[in-house]
Amino acid sequence: MGELITAGAKAPARAQAFSFGDPEPALGNRGLLDYVASWSNGKWYEPPVNLSGLTRAYKAAPHHTSAIGVKRTLLTSLFEPTSLLNRKTFSAVVLDYLVLANGYLETKRSWTGKPVRLDRAIGKYTRRGVEPGRFFFLGDPTGPRGSEHEFERDSIVHIHEPDLDQEIYGIPEYLSALQSALLNESATLFRRRYYLNGSHAGFILYLNDAGMNEEDVDDLRQALKDSKGPGNFRNLFLYSPNGKKDGVQLIPVSEVAAKDEFLNIKNISRDDILAAHRVPPQLLGVVPMNAGGFGKASEAAEVFVKHEIEPLQRILLDINDQVGEEAVRFRPYEPIRTGAT
Repeated sequence: MGELITAGAKAPARAQAFSFGDPEPALGNRGLLDYVASWSNGKWYEPPVNLSGLTRAYKAAPHHTSAIGVKRTLLTSLFEPTSLLNRKTFSAVVLDYLVLANGYLETKRSWTGKPVRLDRAIGKYTRRGVEPGRFFFLGDPTGPRGSEHEFERDSIVHIHEPDLDQEIYGIPEYLSALQSALLNESATLFRRRYYLNGSHAGFILYLNDAGMNEEDVDDLRQALKDSKGPGNFRNLFLYSPNGKKDGVQLIPVSEVAAKDEFLNIKNISRDDILAAHRVPPQLLGVVPMNAGGFGKASEAAEVFVKHEIEPLQRILLDINDQVGEEAVRFRPYEPIRTGAT
């Protein structure tokens, strides 16, 4: 299978690498989507996308995490445990599949060769071998296995998303919105730094009132200094009976512009993320900005299950074909008919 797109493709002398999350256009040079070939190192194929970067990006934006979480929750709630696969293992491999577009299960067999249990092989560290039926575990440095080892031949069940450029590993559909997820994170981090370094209190106090003496000016300067740190945002009172209309002016430095840009970036990047995951906003707790709202959550959930969850279920049923027995089965979804919104 993989020979079609990796014929003779050995890893270059210097491994290709990039800083995951760098702002690169899809058609730019050496951007994120340039790494579409699965290079062979002689034993296994390297994934076309940095899997460590995908796992870190999973936690970058709340709507990205939540959209994946609601899919996993629905799939797990509809899953019926079998003698081969329990609910905990199923939930873990579904998370691998939704985040990495690759899920792996290791088949444990009896001495007669009959499958008795399916265990999760962590997708981040599992690689498909060059020879058919061979898979390798690179080793989680923090895990119990420790070092690299090869799975028993033909013991790995591999489910993955299709890709236009190769057929060895899956590529997540949400990659097109990953830049928006990282922008959402950057906006939040900027806002936190904005408050931590005191920029939210930044202004110029312009004082040209001849009625103010030096002692009053010193007291005002000290009061402004004391307003920083714990207990900030306190009010200041200035008394100048002989002052002029524009004798004291407060000129903001950055508050208004920063506030507007923050809200726009958060809202636009959120919409990009939800569009990529195709999850109704009311299922993620998004607060509607208009009086009409998003409609009934029960109706949105029913449509979402029909058009997103059920196709995912059919993909996961491919596990049964690879194992040769029923390891995965689902109960029908029961819509809510109580009129709840």
